[in-house]
Amino acid sequence: MKNPIQTSLRAVAMATLLLGAAVAQAQDKAVELKFAHWLPASHPLAKLGFEPWAKSVEAASKGSIKVALFPAQQLGKAADHYDMARDGIAEMTWVNPGYQAGRFPMIAAGELPFLIGKPGPGSAALDQWYRSYAATEMKDVKFCFAHVHIGTFHAKKPITEPGQLKGMKIRSANGTVAQTMTLLGATNVQVSAPESRDALDKGVADAITFPWNSIVSFGIDKAVKFHSDMRFYASDFVWVLNKPWYDKLAAGQKKVIDDHCNNEWAGKVGGAWGDEEDSGQAKLEKTPGHTIVKISPAQLDVWKKAVDPVYAQWVKAADAAGNKGQAALDDLRKELANRKAGS
Repeated sequence: MKNPIQTSLRAVAMATLLLGAAVAQAQDKAVELKFAHWLPASHPLAKLGFEPWAKSVEAASKGSIKVALFPAQQLGKAADHYDMARDGIAEMTWVNPGYQAGRFPMIAAGELPFLIGKPGPGSAALDQWYRSYAATEMKDVKFCFAHVHIGTFHAKKPITEPGQLKGMKIRSANGTVAQTMTLLGATNVQVSAPESRDALDKGVADAITFPWNSIVSFGIDKAVKFHSDMRFYASDFVWVLNKPWYDKLAAGQKKVIDDHCNNEWAGKVGGAWGDEEDSGQAKLEKTPGHTIVKISPAQLDVWKKAVDPVYAQWVKAADAAGNKGQAALDDLRKELANRKAGS
């Protein structure tokens, strides 16, 4: 004869297991992650960063997170992508904080000229350093990770000395580069990357600060023929998420996102894209009609001395944001040095 107590306990256990399975199934309900960016779908970062990340998230979530990519400003202009994530126009966006100069003063440290020399370890260093500031500076969104690209001048005439910039019209990569151009007597042309070639074609701009391979992928190599061989600037980028969307995820889904929003992914994406961008220099060197403009060590020293006041400007902006600017800059330099990522 069956023990009624054991039977009852088994029934309770079975009901608990079934309830747990039902809850787990409900928690793993499929969700869509609309990921908006403003690069062409064929851009190297799409192939080396966005698409691998999306596939990895889908695989890790066993298909419960479906990532839909929206390239080429389909959901909004390049400068609007931070607010698009905040407002839920997209669940995730790729943002150039420097497109809104002054709004994100701390991460602008990554844009300082001649600070970051290697995009992979430089991305990991910037990401690690910035995480302590992201919760305050980008409180409207969930910060995923940061990375950089590194670039130089591409112009209609050779640029070797900072004094040559006086009177030139230059499309600057971000707010800090724009500050630098103003310091050196140039006029800033404020257009996003997708609009840059048109500005050069029409004579609105004489030169552009851009990474090497994107000169080719954006077709800008048709408009500029001289390329300065120096690691002049960096642009930093962040991947950010809509907070309400993230907060509604199941625990397992949140873990998948967290595992893809870390320092390892920052270095991985920054390195893959950075190496691809740097490969553009060799392509342009072999392209008829293009000239790689060599910069001597003495000339490089002149450049570095000329841009030094921009560092003081950044420290002042960081202080105004309620941080200890010089200490923060020292910490970033230390992180870069530890990863051998400095310029």
